[in-house]
Amino acid sequence: MKLLFDFLPVILFFGMFKYAENRSDWAATVATDWFGFLVSGGVVGPKEAPVLLATVVVILATATQIVWLLLRRRKIDKMLWVSLVLVTVLGGATIWFHSETFIKWKPSVLYWVMGAAFWISHTLFRRNLLQALMGTQIELPAPVWQRLNFAWIAFFGLMGLLNIYVAYSYSTATWVNFKLFGGMGLMLLFMLGQGVYLSRHLKNEGQP
Repeated sequence: MKLLFDFLPVILFFGMFKYAENRSDWAATVATDWFGFLVSGGVVGPKEAPVLLATVVVILATATQIVWLLLRRRKIDKMLWVSLVLVTVLGGATIWFHSETFIKWKPSVLYWVMGAAFWISHTLFRRNLLQALMGTQIELPAPVWQRLNFAWIAFFGLMGLLNIYVAYSYSTATWVNFKLFGGMGLMLLFMLGQGVYLSRHLKNEGQP
């Protein structure tokens, strides 16, 4: 359920882009009439309108997530705050400059920030963030926690590079598809692989 909550802005971004992509003239009119004051020159063309509207949606969706958690007095992950800052700054640049380049960098920057957080915490503060998050639910030897921590660092680093590769090598529509299906799919596969590794290790731990 939490994974769905985390990916909700991405899902809404995908939905808005696909809807506007098939109605580019309508999207240009709506973007110009409603958000022209946010755009350099005040006019949005049919080509850039879909990604601009999708960017507005993802900014509002991320902000709404935080407001909803605040109203329910729930803990807000630091990465959600980071995501809000990145999507607002880079998304705002995309809207103002009529360029999808800025919003395309957002996933990579977020991946690298998360990877850096895991690495800095381990290197400078001798604290394993993964163990801090899961340590109350499962007991593992220190070397195993360390391997898992570095696995997440590598995963975030590679995901950031893969996002940039897709963004610059393929069309915006292809990148949008990858952003949802590729990002979510690879995350699920990685977590499944991690689960298999942990279950095997726990099984061994239980043996005499």
